[in-house]
Amino acid sequence: MTMDSLDIAGSAQQEFVTDSNEALELKLVRCREDLECDDASFAPEMSHQVFGDTETIFGYKGLRVKLYYSAARLATYLGMTYETKIDPKKSQGVEPDEVLKPVADKLPPKFFTNIDEFVKALDKDASFRPFGELHHTFSPNSTSDSDASRTFEIYYCTAQTPGLREYHQALQTFILWYIDAASYIDVDDDRWRFFLCFERYSSAEGETRYAIAGYTTVYEYYAYPCNVRPRISQMLVLPPFQKMGLGAEMLDAVYRHYIPDTRVIDITVEDPSDNFTRLRDFVDCRNCAKLVAFQPKKLMQGFVPEMAEEAKKCLKLNSKQVRRVYEILRLKATNVSDKEEYRNFRLDVKRRLYTPYQKEDSDMKKLLKVLRPEELALSVTSREQRLETLDRLYTQLEEEYKHVLERLAHL
Repeated sequence: MTMDSLDIAGSAQQEFVTDSNEALELKLVRCREDLECDDASFAPEMSHQVFGDTETIFGYKGLRVKLYYSAARLATYLGMTYETKIDPKKSQGVEPDEVLKPVADKLPPKFFTNIDEFVKALDKDASFRPFGELHHTFSPNSTSDSDASRTFEIYYCTAQTPGLREYHQALQTFILWYIDAASYIDVDDDRWRFFLCFERYSSAEGETRYAIAGYTTVYEYYAYPCNVRPRISQMLVLPPFQKMGLGAEMLDAVYRHYIPDTRVIDITVEDPSDNFTRLRDFVDCRNCAKLVAFQPKKLMQGFVPEMAEEAKKCLKLNSKQVRRVYEILRLKATNVSDKEEYRNFRLDVKRRLYTPYQKEDSDMKKLLKVLRPEELALSVTSREQRLETLDRLYTQLEEEYKHVLERLAHL
Protein backbone atom coordinates (compact mmCIF):
# COMPACT_ATOMS: atom_id res chain seq x y z
CA MET A 1 0.00 0.00 0.00
CA THR A 2 1.35 3.44 -0.97
CA MET A 3 1.74 6.38 1.43
CA ASP A 4 -1.13 8.16 -0.35
CA SER A 5 -3.44 5.23 0.17
CA LEU A 6 -2.41 5.04 3.83
CA ASP A 7 -3.28 8.71 4.25
CA ILE A 8 -6.65 8.15 2.61
CA ALA A 9 -7.31 5.12 4.82
CA GLY A 10 -6.31 7.09 7.92
CA SER A 11 -8.55 9.98 6.97
CA ALA A 12 -11.46 7.64 6.38
CA GLN A 13 -10.93 5.98 9.77
CA GLN A 14 -10.83 9.38 11.46
CA GLU A 15 -14.45 9.84 10.48
CA PHE A 16 -15.25 6.97 12.81
CA VAL A 17 -13.64 8.60 15.87
CA THR A 18 -16.14 10.07 18.35
CA ASP A 19 -15.56 12.30 21.39
CA SER A 20 -16.86 10.16 24.26
CA ASN A 21 -17.93 13.26 26.21
CA GLU A 22 -20.21 14.23 23.34
CA ALA A 23 -21.47 10.70 22.73
CA LEU A 24 -22.57 10.04 26.30
CA GLU A 25 -26.06 11.20 27.27
CA LEU A 26 -27.15 11.03 30.92
CA LYS A 27 -30.68 11.49 32.22
CA LEU A 28 -32.52 11.50 35.52
CA VAL A 29 -35.91 10.28 34.36
CA ARG A 30 -39.00 11.34 36.35
CA CYS A 31 -41.63 10.28 33.81
CA ARG A 32 -41.86 8.55 30.43
CA GLU A 33 -41.96 11.88 28.62
CA ASP A 34 -38.41 12.62 29.82
CA LEU A 35 -37.10 9.87 27.56
CA GLU A 36 -37.92 11.98 24.49
CA CYS A 37 -37.08 15.34 26.09
CA ASP A 38 -33.68 16.78 25.16
CA ASP A 39 -33.91 19.24 28.06
CA ALA A 40 -33.76 16.30 30.49
CA SER A 41 -30.35 15.24 29.13
CA PHE A 42 -26.99 16.31 30.54
CA ALA A 43 -23.42 15.60 29.52
CA PRO A 44 -20.39 14.38 31.46
CA GLU A 45 -17.55 16.74 32.34
CA MET A 46 -15.03 13.96 31.70
CA SER A 47 -14.97 10.36 30.51
CA HIS A 48 -11.30 9.32 30.65
CA GLN A 49 -11.94 7.13 33.71
CA VAL A 50 -14.12 4.90 31.53
CA PHE A 51 -13.05 5.42 27.89
CA GLY A 52 -9.33 6.15 28.37
CA ASP A 53 -7.12 9.23 28.39
CA THR A 54 -7.96 10.30 24.83
CA GLU A 55 -11.70 10.33 25.65
CA THR A 56 -12.53 8.93 22.24
CA ILE A 57 -14.47 5.94 20.90
CA PHE A 58 -13.44 4.42 17.57
CA GLY A 59 -15.58 2.63 15.02
CA TYR A 60 -18.89 4.48 14.81
CA LYS A 61 -20.62 7.43 13.17
CA GLY A 62 -23.53 9.15 14.89
CA LEU A 63 -22.82 7.31 18.14
CA ARG A 64 -25.02 7.94 21.19
CA VAL A 65 -24.44 6.16 24.49
CA LYS A 66 -27.50 6.34 26.71
CA LEU A 67 -27.09 6.09 30.48
CA TYR A 68 -30.45 6.76 32.11
CA TYR A 69 -31.42 6.64 35.78
CA SER A 70 -34.87 6.78 37.32
CA ALA A 71 -34.82 10.01 39.32
CA ALA A 72 -35.69 8.45 42.68
CA ARG A 73 -34.71 4.77 42.90
CA LEU A 74 -31.84 5.10 40.39
CA ALA A 75 -32.95 2.10 38.34
CA THR A 76 -30.44 2.19 35.49
CA TYR A 77 -30.65 1.71 31.73
CA LEU A 78 -27.62 1.41 29.45
CA GLY A 79 -27.88 1.36 25.68
CA MET A 80 -26.43 2.75 22.49
CA THR A 81 -27.39 3.75 18.97
CA TYR A 82 -25.31 4.66 15.92
CA GLU A 83 -25.74 5.46 12.24
CA THR A 84 -22.78 3.51 10.83
CA LYS A 85 -20.29 0.98 12.18
CA ILE A 86 -16.87 0.53 10.60
CA ASP A 87 -16.20 -2.63 8.61
CA PRO A 88 -12.90 -4.22 9.78
CA LYS A 89 -12.38 -5.51 6.21
CA LYS A 90 -12.17 -1.91 5.04
CA SER A 91 -10.07 -0.66 7.94
CA GLN A 92 -7.02 -2.93 7.73
CA GLY A 93 -8.61 -5.30 10.25
CA VAL A 94 -9.07 -2.66 12.96
CA GLU A 95 -12.09 -3.58 15.10
CA PRO A 96 -14.49 -0.99 16.53
CA ASP A 97 -14.09 -0.23 20.24
CA GLU A 98 -16.18 -1.87 22.91
CA VAL A 99 -18.69 0.78 23.95
CA LEU A 100 -21.09 -0.62 26.50
CA LYS A 101 -18.75 -2.98 28.35
CA PRO A 102 -16.45 -0.28 29.85
CA VAL A 103 -19.55 1.47 31.22
CA ALA A 104 -21.28 -1.73 32.31
CA ASP A 105 -18.19 -2.79 34.27
CA LYS A 106 -18.65 0.32 36.46
CA LEU A 107 -22.38 -0.21 37.12
CA PRO A 108 -24.08 -2.37 39.74
CA PRO A 109 -25.08 -5.72 38.18
CA LYS A 110 -28.85 -5.23 37.96
CA PHE A 111 -29.22 -2.63 35.22
CA PHE A 112 -31.56 -2.64 32.24
CA THR A 113 -30.53 -3.07 28.61
CA ASN A 114 -34.14 -3.15 27.40
CA ILE A 115 -35.73 0.31 27.33
CA ASP A 116 -39.28 -1.06 27.67
CA GLU A 117 -38.37 -2.86 30.89
CA PHE A 118 -36.76 0.34 32.18
CA VAL A 119 -39.95 2.28 31.42
CA LYS A 120 -42.01 -0.24 33.41
CA ALA A 121 -39.59 0.14 36.34
CA LEU A 122 -40.24 3.91 36.44
CA ASP A 123 -43.62 3.26 38.09
CA LYS A 124 -41.84 2.04 41.25
CA ASP A 125 -40.43 5.54 41.82
CA ALA A 126 -43.88 6.65 43.02
CA SER A 127 -43.48 4.73 46.29
CA PHE A 128 -39.86 5.74 46.91
CA ARG A 129 -39.04 7.52 50.16
CA PRO A 130 -35.52 8.72 51.07
CA PHE A 131 -33.30 6.68 53.35
CA GLY A 132 -32.15 7.72 56.80
CA GLU A 133 -32.99 10.64 59.06
CA LEU A 134 -34.35 13.92 57.72
CA HIS A 135 -31.71 16.49 58.60
CA HIS A 136 -32.75 19.70 56.87
CA THR A 137 -35.45 21.09 54.55
CA PHE A 138 -34.87 24.21 52.46
CA SER A 139 -35.70 26.16 49.32
CA PRO A 140 -32.85 27.54 47.19
CA ASN A 141 -31.73 31.11 47.79
CA SER A 142 -32.18 31.97 44.13
CA THR A 143 -33.10 35.01 42.06
CA SER A 144 -35.18 32.66 39.91
CA ASP A 145 -38.78 32.42 41.18
CA SER A 146 -39.10 28.90 39.80
CA ASP A 147 -35.99 27.70 41.69
CA ALA A 148 -36.90 29.55 44.90
CA SER A 149 -40.26 27.75 45.01
CA ARG A 150 -38.66 24.27 44.90
CA THR A 151 -38.19 22.19 48.04
CA PHE A 152 -35.15 20.10 48.94
CA GLU A 153 -34.44 17.74 51.82
CA ILE A 154 -31.12 16.47 53.16
CA TYR A 155 -31.01 13.06 54.85
CA TYR A 156 -28.29 11.65 57.10
CA CYS A 157 -27.38 7.97 56.69
CA THR A 158 -24.82 5.47 57.90
CA ALA A 159 -23.65 2.26 56.28
CA GLN A 160 -26.21 0.46 58.45
CA THR A 161 -29.18 2.49 57.18
CA PRO A 162 -31.54 -0.03 55.51
CA GLY A 163 -31.30 0.14 51.72
CA LEU A 164 -28.43 2.64 51.70
CA ARG A 165 -25.67 0.27 50.51
CA GLU A 166 -27.51 -0.83 47.37
CA TYR A 167 -28.63 2.72 46.64
CA HIS A 168 -25.14 4.13 47.06
CA GLN A 169 -23.79 1.55 44.60
CA ALA A 170 -25.82 3.20 41.86
CA LEU A 171 -25.40 6.77 43.13
CA GLN A 172 -21.60 6.69 43.23
CA THR A 173 -21.39 5.81 39.51
CA PHE A 174 -21.98 9.51 38.78
CA ILE A 175 -18.58 10.47 40.19
CA LEU A 176 -16.82 8.81 37.25
CA TRP A 177 -18.13 11.56 34.98
CA TYR A 178 -17.69 14.55 37.33
CA ILE A 179 -14.87 13.95 39.85
CA ASP A 180 -11.32 13.45 38.56
CA ALA A 181 -9.34 10.54 40.04
CA ALA A 182 -12.59 9.24 41.49
CA SER A 183 -12.70 5.94 43.33
CA TYR A 184 -15.58 3.96 44.79
CA ILE A 185 -15.66 3.75 48.56
CA ASP A 186 -15.90 0.65 50.73
CA VAL A 187 -19.34 0.94 52.31
CA ASP A 188 -18.56 -2.08 54.49
CA ASP A 189 -16.41 0.26 56.59
CA ASP A 190 -18.85 1.49 59.24
CA ARG A 191 -17.02 4.81 59.68
CA TRP A 192 -18.58 6.21 56.49
CA ARG A 193 -21.42 8.72 56.80
CA PHE A 194 -23.69 9.96 54.01
CA PHE A 195 -25.67 13.14 53.43
CA LEU A 196 -28.18 12.69 50.58
CA CYS A 197 -29.99 15.64 49.02
CA PHE A 198 -33.38 15.06 47.34
CA GLU A 199 -35.86 17.36 45.66
CA ARG A 200 -39.38 16.83 46.96
CA TYR A 201 -41.96 17.68 44.31
CA SER A 202 -45.52 16.92 43.24
CA SER A 203 -46.22 14.74 40.22
CA ALA A 204 -48.81 15.63 37.58
CA GLU A 205 -51.27 13.56 39.63
CA GLY A 206 -50.49 15.55 42.79
CA GLU A 207 -48.50 12.77 44.47
CA THR A 208 -45.38 13.53 46.51
CA ARG A 209 -42.28 12.37 44.66
CA TYR A 210 -38.53 12.54 45.21
CA ALA A 211 -35.55 13.02 42.90
CA ILE A 212 -31.93 12.64 43.92
CA ALA A 213 -30.04 15.94 43.57
CA GLY A 214 -26.63 15.28 45.14
CA TYR A 215 -24.73 13.72 48.00
CA THR A 216 -21.75 14.05 50.32
CA THR A 217 -19.67 11.34 51.96
CA VAL A 218 -17.76 11.81 55.21
CA TYR A 219 -15.28 9.46 56.87
CA GLU A 220 -15.03 9.61 60.66
CA TYR A 221 -11.35 9.18 61.51
CA TYR A 222 -10.42 8.13 65.03
CA ALA A 223 -8.44 10.67 67.06
CA TYR A 224 -6.68 9.77 70.31
CA PRO A 225 -7.85 9.17 72.96
CA CYS A 226 -11.59 9.02 72.24
CA ASN A 227 -12.22 11.73 69.68
CA VAL A 228 -13.27 11.98 66.03
CA ARG A 229 -11.97 13.94 63.03
CA PRO A 230 -14.60 13.83 60.26
CA ARG A 231 -13.12 14.22 56.78
CA ILE A 232 -15.30 15.19 53.84
CA SER A 233 -14.41 12.79 51.05
CA GLN A 234 -16.76 13.41 48.12
CA MET A 235 -19.41 15.96 47.29
CA LEU A 236 -21.41 15.97 44.08
CA VAL A 237 -24.35 18.09 42.98
CA LEU A 238 -25.83 16.55 39.84
CA PRO A 239 -25.85 18.85 36.78
CA PRO A 240 -29.64 19.46 36.65
CA PHE A 241 -29.38 20.94 40.15
CA GLN A 242 -26.20 23.00 39.92
CA LYS A 243 -26.02 26.80 40.38
CA MET A 244 -28.78 26.63 42.99
CA GLY A 245 -26.70 26.69 46.18
CA LEU A 246 -27.20 23.00 47.00
CA GLY A 247 -23.48 22.43 47.62
CA ALA A 248 -23.43 25.14 50.28
CA GLU A 249 -26.54 23.67 51.89
CA MET A 250 -24.98 20.20 52.02
CA LEU A 251 -21.75 21.53 53.51
CA ASP A 252 -23.72 23.44 56.13
CA ALA A 253 -25.66 20.25 56.87
CA VAL A 254 -22.37 18.44 57.55
CA TYR A 255 -21.32 21.28 59.87
CA ARG A 256 -24.64 21.33 61.73
CA HIS A 257 -24.38 17.60 62.27
CA TYR A 258 -20.86 17.60 63.71
CA ILE A 259 -20.51 20.96 65.49
CA PRO A 260 -22.58 19.94 68.55
CA ASP A 261 -20.59 16.70 68.94
CA THR A 262 -18.04 17.29 71.70
CA ARG A 263 -15.92 14.38 70.43
CA VAL A 264 -15.20 16.18 67.15
CA ILE A 265 -11.82 17.98 67.07
CA ASP A 266 -12.24 19.61 63.66
CA ILE A 267 -13.74 18.95 60.21
CA THR A 268 -11.30 18.46 57.35
CA VAL A 269 -11.47 17.82 53.59
CA GLU A 270 -9.75 15.16 51.50
CA ASP A 271 -7.94 16.50 48.40
CA PRO A 272 -10.41 19.28 47.61
CA SER A 273 -10.91 20.33 44.00
CA ASP A 274 -10.71 24.02 43.07
CA ASN A 275 -14.51 24.18 42.90
CA PHE A 276 -14.91 22.65 46.34
CA THR A 277 -12.24 24.94 47.78
CA ARG A 278 -14.24 27.97 46.57
CA LEU A 279 -17.43 26.50 48.01
CA ARG A 280 -15.79 25.78 51.35
CA ASP A 281 -14.25 29.26 51.50
CA PHE A 282 -17.65 30.82 50.82
CA VAL A 283 -19.47 28.82 53.51
CA ASP A 284 -16.70 29.25 56.09
CA CYS A 285 -16.44 33.01 55.45
CA ARG A 286 -20.20 33.39 55.71
CA ASN A 287 -20.21 31.54 59.03
CA CYS A 288 -17.09 33.16 60.50
CA ALA A 289 -18.35 36.66 59.63
CA LYS A 290 -20.95 36.17 62.36
CA LEU A 291 -18.29 35.55 65.04
CA VAL A 292 -16.97 38.30 67.32
CA ALA A 293 -13.31 37.68 66.44
CA PHE A 294 -13.97 38.25 62.72
CA GLN A 295 -15.62 41.65 62.85
CA PRO A 296 -14.01 44.26 60.51
CA LYS A 297 -12.25 46.29 63.22
CA LYS A 298 -10.58 43.19 64.62
CA LEU A 299 -9.66 41.88 61.17
CA MET A 300 -7.80 45.10 60.41
CA GLN A 301 -5.64 44.60 63.52
CA GLY A 302 -4.18 41.38 62.13
CA PHE A 303 -4.50 37.67 62.75
CA VAL A 304 -4.55 36.62 66.39
CA PRO A 305 -4.84 33.17 68.07
CA GLU A 306 -8.31 34.08 69.38
CA MET A 307 -9.63 33.84 65.82
CA ALA A 308 -8.51 30.24 65.46
CA GLU A 309 -9.80 29.40 68.93
CA GLU A 310 -13.28 30.84 68.34
CA ALA A 311 -13.63 29.31 64.85
CA LYS A 312 -12.54 25.92 66.15
CA LYS A 313 -14.86 26.08 69.15
CA CYS A 314 -17.92 27.36 67.27
CA LEU A 315 -17.45 25.91 63.79
CA LYS A 316 -14.87 23.07 64.15
CA LEU A 317 -12.55 24.66 61.57
CA ASN A 318 -8.87 23.75 61.52
CA SER A 319 -6.18 26.42 61.94
CA LYS A 320 -5.05 26.43 58.30
CA GLN A 321 -8.57 27.07 57.02
CA VAL A 322 -9.17 29.74 59.68
CA ARG A 323 -6.14 31.68 58.49
CA ARG A 324 -7.42 31.53 54.90
CA VAL A 325 -10.86 32.74 56.01
CA TYR A 326 -9.25 35.59 57.93
CA GLU A 327 -7.39 36.73 54.81
CA ILE A 328 -10.51 36.65 52.65
CA LEU A 329 -12.58 38.58 55.20
CA ARG A 330 -9.77 41.05 55.79
CA LEU A 331 -9.61 41.71 52.04
CA LYS A 332 -13.36 42.30 52.18
CA ALA A 333 -12.86 44.84 54.98
CA THR A 334 -9.90 46.51 53.25
CA ASN A 335 -10.35 49.69 51.26
CA VAL A 336 -8.19 48.80 48.26
CA SER A 337 -8.31 52.44 47.11
CA ASP A 338 -6.37 53.35 50.26
CA LYS A 339 -2.76 52.62 49.28
CA GLU A 340 -1.51 52.17 52.83
CA GLU A 341 -4.41 49.96 53.89
CA TYR A 342 -4.12 47.78 50.80
CA ARG A 343 -0.32 47.57 51.19
CA ASN A 344 -0.70 46.39 54.80
CA PHE A 345 -3.04 43.64 53.63
CA ARG A 346 -0.63 42.45 50.94
CA LEU A 347 2.31 42.42 53.37
CA ASP A 348 0.26 40.46 55.90
CA VAL A 349 -0.46 37.73 53.34
CA LYS A 350 3.08 37.70 51.96
CA ARG A 351 4.55 37.29 55.45
CA ARG A 352 2.59 34.05 55.74
CA LEU A 353 3.65 32.96 52.28
CA TYR A 354 7.29 33.65 53.21
CA THR A 355 7.21 31.18 56.13
CA PRO A 356 8.66 28.22 54.13
CA TYR A 357 11.66 30.36 53.20
CA GLN A 358 12.25 31.24 56.85
CA LYS A 359 12.36 27.53 57.62
CA GLU A 360 14.76 27.01 54.73
CA ASP A 361 17.07 29.70 56.14
CA SER A 362 16.86 28.19 59.61
CA ASP A 363 17.71 24.71 58.32
CA MET A 364 20.66 26.11 56.38
CA LYS A 365 22.06 27.86 59.45
CA LYS A 366 21.91 24.58 61.37
CA LEU A 367 23.75 22.73 58.60
CA LEU A 368 26.46 25.39 58.35
CA LYS A 369 27.30 24.79 62.01
CA VAL A 370 28.35 21.21 61.26
CA LEU A 371 29.35 21.30 57.57
CA ARG A 372 31.59 23.46 55.40
CA PRO A 373 29.86 25.38 52.56
CA GLU A 374 31.54 23.18 49.91
CA GLU A 375 30.11 20.06 51.57
CA LEU A 376 26.54 21.28 51.11
CA ALA A 377 24.72 19.85 48.11
CA LEU A 378 21.60 21.87 48.82
CA SER A 379 20.42 24.66 46.54
CA VAL A 380 18.95 27.72 48.23
CA THR A 381 16.57 29.95 46.30
CA SER A 382 17.87 33.42 45.63
CA ARG A 383 16.23 36.59 46.90
CA GLU A 384 15.03 37.43 43.39
CA GLN A 385 13.50 33.99 42.95
CA ARG A 386 11.74 34.28 46.28
CA LEU A 387 10.26 37.68 45.48
CA GLU A 388 9.09 36.48 42.08
CA THR A 389 7.45 33.42 43.64
CA LEU A 390 5.82 35.48 46.39
CA ASP A 391 4.33 37.90 43.87
CA ARG A 392 2.99 35.03 41.76
CA LEU A 393 1.48 33.21 44.75
CA TYR A 394 -0.04 36.39 46.13
CA THR A 395 -1.63 37.35 42.80
CA GLN A 396 -3.09 33.87 42.45
CA LEU A 397 -4.47 33.98 46.00
CA GLU A 398 -6.05 37.38 45.60
CA GLU A 399 -7.87 36.21 42.46
CA GLU A 400 -9.19 33.20 44.38
CA TYR A 401 -10.28 35.42 47.26
CA LYS A 402 -12.07 37.82 44.91
CA HIS A 403 -14.19 34.97 43.53
CA VAL A 404 -15.35 34.19 47.06
CA LEU A 405 -16.05 37.86 47.80
CA GLU A 406 -18.16 38.13 44.65
CA ARG A 407 -20.41 35.36 45.93
CA LEU A 408 -20.52 36.82 49.44
CA ALA A 409 -21.63 40.12 47.94
CA HIS A 410 -24.83 38.48 46.68
CA LEU A 411 -25.98 37.38 50.14
